[in-house]
Amino acid sequence: MARIAKIEYFRVPPRWLFVKITDDTGVAGWGEASLEGHTQAVEGCLESWATRYVGLEADDIEHIWQLSYRGGFYRGGPVLMSALSGIDIALWDLKARKLNVPIYQLLGGKVRDKLRVYAWIGGDRPSDVEEQAKARIAQGFDAVKMNGTEDLGWLDSPRKLDECVERVKAVKALGLDAGVDFHGRVHKPMAKQLVAKLAPHEPLFVEEPLLSENIGGIKDLAGLSSVPIALGERLHSRWDVRPFMEAGCVDILQPDVSHVGGLSELRRIASMCETYDVALAPHCPLGPIALAACVQVDAVSANFVIQEMGLGIHYNLGSEDLKSYTKNPEIWDVEKGYINLPVGPGLGIEVDEGQVRSLSQNAKAWVSPTFSGPGKELREW
Repeated sequence: MARIAKIEYFRVPPRWLFVKITDDTGVAGWGEASLEGHTQAVEGCLESWATRYVGLEADDIEHIWQLSYRGGFYRGGPVLMSALSGIDIALWDLKARKLNVPIYQLLGGKVRDKLRVYAWIGGDRPSDVEEQAKARIAQGFDAVKMNGTEDLGWLDSPRKLDECVERVKAVKALGLDAGVDFHGRVHKPMAKQLVAKLAPHEPLFVEEPLLSENIGGIKDLAGLSSVPIALGERLHSRWDVRPFMEAGCVDILQPDVSHVGGLSELRRIASMCETYDVALAPHCPLGPIALAACVQVDAVSANFVIQEMGLGIHYNLGSEDLKSYTKNPEIWDVEKGYINLPVGPGLGIEVDEGQVRSLSQNAKAWVSPTFSGPGKELREW
C-alpha cells in the first residue's frame, strides 16, 4: 500500500485553491478546496492536516474522509468541508490514476456519455444580457443562468422586479433555456412577487429564492408556484441537505463538490436526492479541478440534469479562466449544449503544474464583494 508522502496547496488566481497529494511511489492527485472569500481559513485547515495525514494509506479514502469529518470533534461548515473536499478529490484522482481508469469507473461506471451544461451571463449587476446570450449560443450552449436582480431591500419597488422579467424574456426569445439566480439577495416580501412574475415565462429554475437558513419560507414559496426551485451551494453535507428533502421544498439540488466534502459526499448526496425524486445539478462556478470532479459524479448519477460551468464567468474576466492550469482544455468544448464525458485517467484533466506553481507565487486571496443600500445599510451580495 502506498502512503501519503506530501500534501501541498496552491492559492491561484482568480480565486481558487488547489491541493496536490503525492504518495511515496511518486504518484500524485489533484483536488480543489476553493471557498470564495475565505481562502486563508481553508489554508489553515489544510496546513494542519498536511502534517497529520502524511504516512496514512492513500487508498483509504473513506477512512481519511471520516477522520477529517469526525476526528476533530467540531464538524461540518464551509471551511472544514471545503478543506476536506480538496483532500478527498485529490485522493480519488490519485487512486484512479494508479489504476489508469477514470474516477467514474470506480463509482460504478457511467450511465451517460455526455453532459448538458450551462454558463453564466449578466454578471453581479445584471444589465443588457442579449449580446452575452448570443455569445453563449456561439460557444455551443443552449442554456444559461443569470442573476435575477441587483441588490434589493427587504421591501423594495416592484418596478425593480419588472427589469428581471424583461431580461428573461429577451434571453428566451433567442431560444435559450434560462435559470434565474436570486442569489439569496431577495427577501421573502420581494421573492414572492418575483417568482409569480417569472412563472409565465417558464424559467428553467429559480435558484436560492431565499437564503437556505429560511427553510420555512422556501417551503412556502414552493407551495405558491410550479417554477422549479434550485438550491444547495450553501449546504455542506448530507445532514445539511436532509431537512430540505424532508420538507419537500427543493426540486433541483445544487451541491458544490468543493464545499460538501468532495466526491465522496457529493456521490452520497446525489443518491439521497434520487430517493426523493430530486434532480442533481451541481454548483460549480470554480476551476477546472472542481468541474472535473463534478463530472465524475454526474456521469454515474441517474438523476443528474445539468452542470454549471464557470467558462467566462464574470469573476474570471481579465484573469485566468476555466481553461487555464490544464494541458487538455479542449475537454470543456461545448457542442449543442453538451460536453463529452472525459475518458482520461483520474479526473480526466492534465494539470499544468508549472503554471500552477508560477501563478501561485504572491497570489492574493479573493475578497467577496458587498452591496449597500441608499442608507448605507448592508445588503445581501
